[in-house]
Amino acid sequence: MPRRHVLLAIAVTIVWGVNFVVIHAGLGDFPPLLFAALRFTLMAFPAVLLVGRPNVPWRWVIGVGAFIGAGQFGLLFVAMDQGMPAGLASLVVQLQAVFTIGLAVLFLRERPRPGQLLGAAVAFGGIAIIAAGRAEGVPLLAVALCIGSAACWGAGNICTRQAQANDPIALLVWSSLVPPIPLLALSLTFEGSTAIGDAFAHVTLGGVAALLYVVVLSTAFGYGVWTFLMRHHPASQVAPFTLLVPVFGIAAAWLALDEVPNVWEVVGAVVVLAGLALTTRALTVDRRRKLVGALDQRVRAG
Repeated sequence: MPRRHVLLAIAVTIVWGVNFVVIHAGLGDFPPLLFAALRFTLMAFPAVLLVGRPNVPWRWVIGVGAFIGAGQFGLLFVAMDQGMPAGLASLVVQLQAVFTIGLAVLFLRERPRPGQLLGAAVAFGGIAIIAAGRAEGVPLLAVALCIGSAACWGAGNICTRQAQANDPIALLVWSSLVPPIPLLALSLTFEGSTAIGDAFAHVTLGGVAALLYVVVLSTAFGYGVWTFLMRHHPASQVAPFTLLVPVFGIAAAWLALDEVPNVWEVVGAVVVLAGLALTTRALTVDRRRKLVGALDQRVRAG
C-alpha cells in the first residue's frame, strides 16, 4: 500500500477508536436499536437525493447495508447497552480481521503472504493479552453480541471488496438505505414505542453531538475511506490495520470514561502495534519485489 493509503487507514482507526466512547455517550439518550437506525437514516437522507446510485449490482449494495449497517452496528450497540465496556468493545470487534481474512480465502481465493499471517498472529496475541486482563465481570451475552458484530463486519468487507464501486461514497450512501427499516422494526418490537418517544422528548445536546459524530466522522469519513481502500487493495491487506482501533479505543475510554488500562492492556497494545508493523513491512517488501520483478521483465524484453 502507498504511504498515503497507510496514513488514511490509521486516521480511520483513530476515528473508530474514539467512536466507542461516543457510542457510550449516545446510548445515554437513545435505545441501542433506535440509535443505530437513526445513524443510517441520517446517513442516507438527504444524501441519497444528491448522490447517484453506485454502478454495482444491487446484491452488493444490500449486502453492505445488511452486514455492516444492520448487523455490525445493531449488534454492537446492543452489546454495549448490555454492559460491554467501550474499551473492551473496541478490542473484541477486531476479530473482524479474522473473519475477513478467512472469508476472503474462502470466497475470493485470496492468499495472504506468510509475513501477513505472522503479523496478524502477533497482533492477535496482543489482543489475547489485553483480553486476559479485561474479560472478568463482562456479561457473556454482551461478548457474544460483540463477536457477532465482528462477523458481520467481516462479511460486509467481502461484499465491499466484491462490489468494486467506482464511487465509494455512493455505495456508502445507498447501502445506508438498507438498515433503517429492519432496525426500526426491531426497535419497536424490543424497545417499544414508549422508550422511543421518551428518547426524542428528552434528547440532550450530548446525544445530538454523539449522533452527528457517528454519522459524519465514523460513517461518512470512516467508511468512505475504508470502502476506497477495500476497492484498491485486497481485503486481507486492509483488514489488519483495524487492529489499531482497540489501542485508540482503550486510550479514549481511559481519558473520557476512567476505564484505566492495566499492565496487561499496555503490554498487549505494544504487541498489537508490533504485529501491525510486521504486517505492513510484509506488504511493503512484497510490493517492492513485484516492482523489481516488473522492471526486470521490461529490461529483458528490451
